Amino acid sequence: MTVTSTTAVTNATSSSSSTSSSSSSTQTLGYDQFLTLLVTEMKYQDPTKPMDPTETVSQLASFSSVEQAVKTNATLTSILNSNLLTQASSFIGKTVSSSDGSTSGVVASVSTSSSGVTATLTNGATIALGSGVTVSE
Repeated sequence: MTVTSTTAVTNATSSSSSTSSSSSSTQTLGYDQFLTLLVTEMKYQDPTKPMDPTETVSQLASFSSVEQAVKTNATLTSILNSNLLTQASSFIGKTVSSSDGSTSGVVASVSTSSSGVTATLTNGATIALGSGVTVSE
């Protein structure tokens, strides 16, 4: 399908681009924005060369598949974080040392964030639980 740029489509694309750049880099085109773009594309199409309906259905199916994959990935990430927190909770009451050996102490609590699992020690220090961290009784 050949797409001819028009003022309305260009403005819609510019608006979408500025919204994406102003928000986080992980934000993706949402279903509503996709439908708005598709309707705009259909509205300004060349009447002598209309869009192929098969291609439109194909685009919708592809977008739906990608959207479902993104949702599945988010769910799996949530499950993984929950599993990491469950495993890290077994460190509570045990002595841990950071990979460089500069921080050590008894684990009072554990928490997860976007950067991973963190242990808070009884002395108030925190250690990111990852490779190189030593755990002992």
